[in-house]
Amino acid sequence: GDAAGRAAMTRSVVTDVLLVAVGGAAGSLLRWGLGHVLPSGSVWHWSTLTVNVVGALLLGLLLEALTRPGVESRRTHTARLLLGTGLLGGFTTYSTFAQELWEQVRSGDTTQALAYAAVTLVAGLLATAGGMVLGTRLGTRPSSHARGVAEGPEQ
Repeated sequence: GDAAGRAAMTRSVVTDVLLVAVGGAAGSLLRWGLGHVLPSGSVWHWSTLTVNVVGALLLGLLLEALTRPGVESRRTHTARLLLGTGLLGGFTTYSTFAQELWEQVRSGDTTQALAYAAVTLVAGLLATAGGMVLGTRLGTRPSSHARGVAEGPEQ
């Protein structure tokens, strides 16, 4: 009855929260690691620009590939929360981007700040569009089994 329905809903919500938390932790660690690998301290904040543009590309690809088939299955729901909301949500960072812009404006480097903002926004938009194109191709490509093609190395 009602109690069983509430228990199932609670399990579903807890599972969703855990998916987002695990994905978010992994994405944040990836961003943190990239911040230690890419150069910093210049007008162009390479690690922030990279994670935001790569994240936009991957999110466009993921969401387009997942939503193209139509109704969201449990599997696509799980992938969307773990990889989209969690991993890529933790990987990308609008707050750091905004803080970096503010620091540039505050230090009198308004022209560079505007250029950085424009490059980030245009690159992110183009990356999202590119990801969506790739996602559409992946989401509509029939599997090898559906085409009757045997798997294995090409002859």
